[in-house]
Amino acid sequence: MRSTHQNLTAWPIRAATLAVFFNLAPMLLTTSIASQDTPLIGSSDTLSASRKATTTQDGQSLAPYVPTPREVVDRMLQLAEVTPDDVVYDLGSGDGRIPISAARDYGARGVGVDIDPERIAEANANARREGVADRVTFILGDALATDVSEASVVTLYLLSSSNMKLRPILTSQLSAGARIVSHAFNMGDWQPDAVESFNDSRGNPRTIYLWKFDGEHRP
Repeated sequence: MRSTHQNLTAWPIRAATLAVFFNLAPMLLTTSIASQDTPLIGSSDTLSASRKATTTQDGQSLAPYVPTPREVVDRMLQLAEVTPDDVVYDLGSGDGRIPISAARDYGARGVGVDIDPERIAEANANARREGVADRVTFILGDALATDVSEASVVTLYLLSSSNMKLRPILTSQLSAGARIVSHAFNMGDWQPDAVESFNDSRGNPRTIYLWKFDGEHRP
């Protein structure tokens, strides 16, 4: 009887332990998978919506929504040598920080493209707050279906696989001399014209790639 009583007493504890495990297991699995592709950012740059993905209209995920740290934004625009004559397109623009920075700090015209209406609304609000609403435009749409032919600079913070999907689109639409800047992810065998590596203010390693488009289509 003592053995039976002990087993009955232990059962609720074991059941509770199993319940906690099975509730946490999907979360742990998701975190493990996401960490393989999720770009590194400082905690201060993580927004409440950071788990949402930048997706295409057919549901393909181009990247998890992770805002580019502001210090990296500036380094990207510097590397691209943005001027007031430029039109800067940010594909997967999130809260709009790159087009807004291009307009506010460099006098360029900025265009952001995002599939998420909440991010578009947030970006427009941010542009109004920063006083550049007349120089930036945010488009609700699929990055893979967007006409970027007027862009002189294209900025990206997606995944390498997403960059490869965009590569034939960009190289068929952009004019020779356009610059493409990608934070953290390359474009396969297309060798960049410049690579800048540095540690951010939190000590996290960062890499920025720059391509100066030569007019040659690349599949």
